[in-house]
Amino acid sequence: MNSKARNIFVLALGIALFPPLWAVAAPYLSVKCGAVALICAGVYVAGRGTVKDGWKTMIGFWCGDLWALLALKTMSSLPWNENLSLYVTLAVLGFFAVVIASILERFIYLPAWLSGWAIGLTLMTPEIIKAEKTLPLQIAAAMAVGVWYVGVGVNMFVKILTQKKKVEE
Repeated sequence: MNSKARNIFVLALGIALFPPLWAVAAPYLSVKCGAVALICAGVYVAGRGTVKDGWKTMIGFWCGDLWALLALKTMSSLPWNENLSLYVTLAVLGFFAVVIASILERFIYLPAWLSGWAIGLTLMTPEIIKAEKTLPLQIAAAMAVGVWYVGVGVNMFVKILTQKKKVEE
C-alpha cells in the first residue's frame, strides 16, 4: 500500500472509531447535541488543525455559544418588530465579534466564533433555554469534544499510526 493510500486508510479508520464513540457516549453524559462535535471538528481541521490552534478554536466556539445567548436575550428584549430586532442584533454582534476576534487573534479563532454563534442560534431559542437550562453548557461541552477528542484525537491517531508504519519500512 502506498503512503497516500495508507494515510487515507488510517484517517478513515480514525473517523470510523472516534466520532461514533462520542455519538454513543454523549447521551449518557447528558449531552443532547452531540453532533455539534462533528461540526466543530470540521472547522478545527479546516483551519490548520494543530494542537496549538486547538485552544484558539475552542475559545472561538465558546465565544460563539455566548454570543448566541446574548443575541437571543437581546432580540427578545428589543421593542421593535421581530425582523428589525433580528437584523440589528445580528449586525451589531457580528461587527463586534469581528473586531474583538481581530484584536485578540492570538487567543480567538474568528471562524470558530462565527460558526459557534451559528450553531448556538440554530439549537437555541428563548423557549428551549427555559426548558433546557443546561443546553448552552451541553453545546460548549460538545464544542470542546469536537476540537480535542475528534479533531486533535484523530490527528494524533493518524500521526502515530502513519509514523509507526514509516519506521517499520
